[in-house]
Amino acid sequence: MTRRDELLTVPQVLDELGGVSRRTFYRWRELGRAPVCVRLPNDELRIWRSDLVAWLASHREAA
Repeated sequence: MTRRDELLTVPQVLDELGGVSRRTFYRWRELGRAPVCVRLPNDELRIWRSDLVAWLASHREAA
């Protein structure tokens, strides 16, 4: 987490990923392939922006 990091909601993450469906995101979570999430006491999920960026970087493919 960096000083300028922020917690994103699942809908914000889906938008960042170009409109990935909620169902797909939760399937990725079941398979252990989604970015690291934080579960809040009210059971909502949040994703640190830095974790999302790291997750995206880890999925880059060489051209």
